[in-house]
Amino acid sequence: QVQVVESGGGLVRPGGSLRLSCAASRSISSLYYMGWYRQRELVAYLSTSSDYTRYHDSVKGRFTISRDNAKNTVYLQMDSLKPEDTAVYYCNTYPPVENYWGQGTQVTVSS
Repeated sequence: QVQVVESGGGLVRPGGSLRLSCAASRSISSLYYMGWYRQRELVAYLSTSSDYTRYHDSVKGRFTISRDNAKNTVYLQMDSLKPEDTAVYYCNTYPPVENYWGQGTQVTVSS
């Protein structure tokens, strides 16, 4: 069982940046591909060794997913934020497992 806690959301102006963090309850190293989702739609995911990443077309060039397996943490660096990025962001394995959804973190992009 993997439990995750997302953090780092907030209110930001268009063009601003946020960095989301996802702390997993147990080791995710070498076990799972991990992804970030918004409204449970995939935003990005990366492989266990971070050598493969994939992004939704709407965030390519603006968002960067990364992970630190030693800290059991996955990150989402979000730059050049747009109002349409407003959503609750979740992390989960990729593909997602229903029991692993956390509470999410709210990101609001507004002037």
